[in-house]
This record gives sequence, structure tokens and C-alpha cells, in this order.
Amino acid sequence: MVNDMTSDLATAENREQLKRFVIEPVSRVEGHGKVTLLADDDNVVREVRLHIVEFRGFERFIQGRPYWDVPVVVQRLCGICPVSHHLAAGKAIDRIVGAEKLTPTAKKLRELVHFGQILQSHALHFFHLSSPDLLFGFDSEVKKRNIIGVIEAHPDIAIQGVKLRKYGQEIIRAICGKRIHGTGAIPGGMNKPLTEKEREHLLEQIDQITEWSLAAVDLAKNYFLSNTPLSETFGTMPSNFMSLVRPDGALELYDGKLRAKDQNGKVIFDQVSDQVYHDYIREEVRNWSYMKFPYITEIGPDNGWYRVGPLARVNNCDYIDSPLAEEERQTFRAYTDGGMMHAALSYHWARMIELLHCAEKIKELLNDPEILGTDLLVRGERRNSTGIGVIEATRGTLFHHYEIDDNDLVRKANLIVSTTNNNQAMNESIRRVATEHLSGNEITEPLLNNIEVAIRAYDPCLSCATHAVGKMPLNVELRNLDGELVHRLQKNSDGGIA
Repeated sequence: MVNDMTSDLATAENREQLKRFVIEPVSRVEGHGKVTLLADDDNVVREVRLHIVEFRGFERFIQGRPYWDVPVVVQRLCGICPVSHHLAAGKAIDRIVGAEKLTPTAKKLRELVHFGQILQSHALHFFHLSSPDLLFGFDSEVKKRNIIGVIEAHPDIAIQGVKLRKYGQEIIRAICGKRIHGTGAIPGGMNKPLTEKEREHLLEQIDQITEWSLAAVDLAKNYFLSNTPLSETFGTMPSNFMSLVRPDGALELYDGKLRAKDQNGKVIFDQVSDQVYHDYIREEVRNWSYMKFPYITEIGPDNGWYRVGPLARVNNCDYIDSPLAEEERQTFRAYTDGGMMHAALSYHWARMIELLHCAEKIKELLNDPEILGTDLLVRGERRNSTGIGVIEATRGTLFHHYEIDDNDLVRKANLIVSTTNNNQAMNESIRRVATEHLSGNEITEPLLNNIEVAIRAYDPCLSCATHAVGKMPLNVELRNLDGELVHRLQKNSDGGIA
């Protein structure tokens, strides 16, 4: 993969002499992060980095807990995508108890709640967090560039976004008991059936939800098509892509095998079992972020980074098995004559295609007689000390990997969350935006928002993505009352002090 943006222009020797601009916190994303930008006296950008500055440590928290607690505990990672963690952990624990082949009803209930989760999260991100930039412009007034501004200027769009999210949350509530941090998946199945009354309530609204989802696709698509060449070039760079697909190549969100393609659409690997993901994916740790940097093993860290999420999934799959979304996918792919779409802002278009797909699949499942079944549990006996569960979360491929000791307690855990998979790609996008849109200009808040727009295209969940193994990198600075640096102490990721 050819990429001229992978290295910063700043060096250790001149970094202290450069002007520093900081975006902290990055706004309208889930979690806490910041961006540092170093520029010379001519405002030529020399370095841009996205830092994840919070650390939540869930891989440590769950050590020593019984394995059956894990699906409930790990969803506390996030209030936006708890169901994704709940289901990925549930799939991992199914492996440990030897009950990965669920009953038809249990699997369909998991799929239904998963579609509801993705629908509500996609709606939240697009309408609440990203639409202000798209509707008003990246450089618009700060006081207008928010969801309140959208409600005032575009009330119909805002209401649709709210109701789409509410519907997805109602599905989660019906299956898991609560909209946020409920229960549902247990080792070998599900803990409650869907009632006829709950199904009828959800069916009453699904046609309207599908209509609004179609309108959302049009909104995202029309923005992209009417704002070229900006939409084609903004934060855009070639990359590899990775996602799950079905054996026949169809888009798959709950199950499936891993597929990766390079920037030209050539398959790197395909139909790889999630149980051997660690043979294909490795991670790097860098001392300026609590988020790791995954890469495809056979390519290496320099060029093996990749993107996940809606853009990767629509690029990678051969078709979508819901008719309206498949028609929109064909339009999307036709834009590049069947080639890979690399534009960062096309994430929004792909995201709304998935929103529509979820609405269609929700209707299909609600009309499936097996969804009301009461055979919910496969009883197995513990037979494995390792459990791996992989799912396509809202933001991309999500890995949960657990090792259990002889006392049924978690000995080790490794999570590679969707945003972590996109870490290098987000850094590449903001470097490109900074170089092309900020360099040589007076750096103002509206210009700095361009960097945030590039980050928001990936719909990052920064709280989910924090991670540290062993000794965490740490940078401590002591400054006097005038802000002058008195002393700096740095602990590197290997534990060394500098």
C-alpha cells in the first residue's frame, strides 16, 4: 500500500520549537480524546496526532471474575454500544461452555437485539453528532454547529433521528430488559423470550422506521454527491479493509468469517475463522496513546493497518441480503465503478445503508414465527479454557478473547475494539486534513473543526478503545506559574524511564 502520510515531519530535536495547538476534548464523539498539532512559524503543519487520554482498564477489571459474569460486566465499557460488547462476550463464553450452536430462537433473538443496537447507534451518530457539520458546513458558527442548531433549522430531520434511535432502544429494552446495560445473552443462549405483545408493538412502527431509514440514505448520499470534490478528497487515503462476511460473501453483522482486502480490492485473506484471528492480526503499542495500533501480520505494521466499520463492510461484501439496502449498495459501488471506495466522508453514506439494512432485517425477524419460541438454552459443560467471540459492532469488527483458569475465573482478557482497529486510519486522515486544509493558514477554531470532522467520520468510541498491557506509558510535566517547563519525566510503554 502506497501512503505518503504515515510519518510526521516533526523530529525530537525540533518538536519543542514548534507551535502547539491542542483540540481537547474532541467533541461530538463517545469518550475522551485530544488532538495535538505542531506547526512552524509559517503555520506549516509538521505533526498531528490523535491521543486517547483516558484509561478504563476493563481487561484488568474482569480478571479474577467468574466467566459467566463477563457478558454483563463488559458492557459497562460504554453507554452507546453496550449490546455489542455483551454479544461478543456472550459468543466467547458460549465457546467455553461448549454451547456455541444456539437454538434457532436464541440466535434470532441475539440477531434482533444486535440489529436494534446498530440501528440506534447509527442514528445517534449520524443525526446527533455528524449532521451539524454536513447541514451547516465544517466552518459554520460553533453555537449553531450542534444538535440544538439542527432542531431549530431542520426539525423534521432531527425528529426522525430521535425516533430512529428510540426504536432501536425499544428493541433492546424488549429483549434485554433495559435500554442500556440490560441482560439477555447467557452461556448457551438467552434468558427470556420475546412476547407477542412486544412483537406487535415493534411491528406497528417498522414500516415508518424503514421509510425514515431510506430518507437517511438519501440525505447522506446526496450530501456526498453534491459536495464533490471535497467529499471525495477530505481525509481520504488508500487503505486495506477488514470485516466479517458470510460464506457466500454477503454482509454479515452477527457471525461469519474474516475477510480482508487491499486498497485495490484484492483479497488478502478470506473465510478466516474468528478463533484464529491472532494469527492474522497483531497490535503495536506506542507511548503517546492508550489505544493500540493493529495491523495485518503478513503485511507488517508500516503498511498492514486497515479500516473497519460500515465503509469496510460495504466495500468487502459481495451483496446485502435485504433488497432495499442491496439496491443502495449497488449505487454506492457504482460510484467507483466497482472499485474500493476510500473517501473518509463516504463512511456516512455506507453507515446509512447499514441503517436501512437493519430496519429490513428487524422486520424480517419480527415476522419469523421462531422469534416467539421458548427454547432458548443449549446446556453444555465447560470444555475449553479459551473463548473467543467476534462480532461486527456498530463501528466495526470487535474481538473479545478470554482465558479461564481451573477455578472458572478469568485469567487473561484481550479486547480489540472497533475504534482500535481504525486507530492508524484516523491518524492518517487527520494528518491529511491538517496538511491540505490547515497548512499555511491562520489556525482558527473553524479550521480545527475540520480535523474533528475527519475523526467523526469514523464514529469512534474512545472509551471502548482504551487499552494498556503491563506497564502503561506515562508523560508527566512540571511547569512553573509562568507555564515554563521545569522538568519532564516519561515512562515508556516498556516500563523504562526517560
